[in-house]
Amino acid sequence: MAGLDWTYGVSTLRQWESADYEPSLPVSEKSNPLTCDIDRASAYSIVKMLQVCDSQMFQKEAGTTYQRLLSDQVLKTLMEVAKRVEVIIKDPQESCVVMSGCGTSGRLAFLISSGFNKALSQLNQSEVYSYIIAGGDRALLSSQEAPEDDPRLGVLSLKKVCEGKKRVLFIGISCGLSAPFVAGQLDFCLQHPEVYTPVLVGFNPAHQARDEPIQDCTFTFHSVVQRMQELAKSQKAFLINPAVGPEAISGSSRMKGGSATKILLEVAFSAAHAATSSNTPITHNGVLQHMMEYERTLAVTYSQPDGITTLVEAAGESLRCSRHVYYLGWGSLALLGLIDASECSPTFGADYEDVRGFIRGGYRELNNNDGPLTSLGPKFSIAHEDFLHLILPCLTDTDTVLLIYTHSDDATEVGNMARRVREKTPNLHAVYHQADGDTAASLQQDDIKKLCLSTLKITWPQEALVSGTLQHMRELSTKLVLNAVSTGAHVLKGKIYQNHMIDLQVTNTKLYRRATRLLQKLSTCPEEKCEEALLKAIYRVDMLTLEMTSSDITTHTCFARNSTKVVPLALVILLTGWSLVEAESHLKQQPIVREAVAQWMW
Repeated sequence: MAGLDWTYGVSTLRQWESADYEPSLPVSEKSNPLTCDIDRASAYSIVKMLQVCDSQMFQKEAGTTYQRLLSDQVLKTLMEVAKRVEVIIKDPQESCVVMSGCGTSGRLAFLISSGFNKALSQLNQSEVYSYIIAGGDRALLSSQEAPEDDPRLGVLSLKKVCEGKKRVLFIGISCGLSAPFVAGQLDFCLQHPEVYTPVLVGFNPAHQARDEPIQDCTFTFHSVVQRMQELAKSQKAFLINPAVGPEAISGSSRMKGGSATKILLEVAFSAAHAATSSNTPITHNGVLQHMMEYERTLAVTYSQPDGITTLVEAAGESLRCSRHVYYLGWGSLALLGLIDASECSPTFGADYEDVRGFIRGGYRELNNNDGPLTSLGPKFSIAHEDFLHLILPCLTDTDTVLLIYTHSDDATEVGNMARRVREKTPNLHAVYHQADGDTAASLQQDDIKKLCLSTLKITWPQEALVSGTLQHMRELSTKLVLNAVSTGAHVLKGKIYQNHMIDLQVTNTKLYRRATRLLQKLSTCPEEKCEEALLKAIYRVDMLTLEMTSSDITTHTCFARNSTKVVPLALVILLTGWSLVEAESHLKQQPIVREAVAQWMW
């Protein structure tokens, strides 16, 4: 793999757009043909694969199959949304902008609302942004999959945030156009047009919105989208749903889906803020130029594949040794570390201790709705002080520690933390953002660099400083790097089969359906047989009872929360015909599923 030519032809890059390519799956659930052997790739090859996959976000529209990020209609819709945000900023009384989502989408809603509220506060203007995340603030730091299936909970959360408001721009984020939590909120907005203007952000075409019945509801996500499409003609609702291509790890919407969400909302909000402060109109060209700055961010970030590879190798070695990866960050970049770490459990079936994030200032810096969450358990201890007291004493040479900071952070403070870590382990690395030509910062950085095994220094051109977009560029760049580190490390550990999340947690309807489809694809067995194997793995039995087989999906997913390696077990049972005990024993000896199956076939 290391010797592959990474200059893919257009046909390979666009293969997923063919009507014949995995036709039964929506774009967000398709496998990416570029990464079909990522589980056998070297760390360097993994990084290059991720680079090419991320570049698909900015591919130009070809024909009429899919809208793309830079499509004219997407840019026009962003302009209209920005104009409505501008109105609210200028007249914030009894008005607000609410972003809502599940998992990564909700965490990004929090990150974006925090950043733009801070910008308004610095100008002595009223804060207008609010966030909602399914499962509440604990979901900012840990997986809370079950609430995603509850549309009534979504409505209650929306009512609470918007109490007393007379004008609300509601932005529901669902990468796959599938989350019942968000569907319920959008349906509520459509019922109350005198207050709410709904916006839907996702990355499937409208006809691919999930059309399955939602428990105790008369609507599906698909029917909600159809109603919004009709209202969009009169600009009473808005759909922003470009296709960005399949994820590098199929269905892992934390990656491109998360990045594209950040790009779209920041472009719209930045345009609104700029128009408000300069009293100039929002223009098509201005929105387009801002979008292209994000495209340049990808180029700047991936211009150092060797540096990213070093981080992936270090993190992968730590996880293979059953040790840990720790992100120690400052400011909003630390938030991205917290977000990335929180995603590893549902995506890879990882323990919360495998990858953890810590932020300078803890909950004071986080400034979340519910305040400190430390009483909920050790996984909610997120301050640097928590790292020093709880983690540092147990740190070993096989743990990886990654500092994440910028030239504007306190170099003395970063250096002190680096020295404390180096007393325990040499396995210290850094991701550092610097403005081009900042020689003073370079001199301060030299001392920290000497303490680190490797430093990924990302240098930003002066134009980014002038345009005022530097912070957003650094955030996206950091997200790309951390996604590469955590994904690559888990690939190297054996948590991926081909390019599928083989060890995903089956804790809600979306993940149950995904697990069943995945078993069908990898085993080529009929759906009924795959679901039977899945249930055996969930309930840990060789013979299913009538009660088990007649229960609904919600019952299965509730039980699955206490089960581990559900999908790997089910797959081994399907491919080998072994009993549950035999499959468990074999996976214990060889946890990498592809290798376990290969050994059996040999």
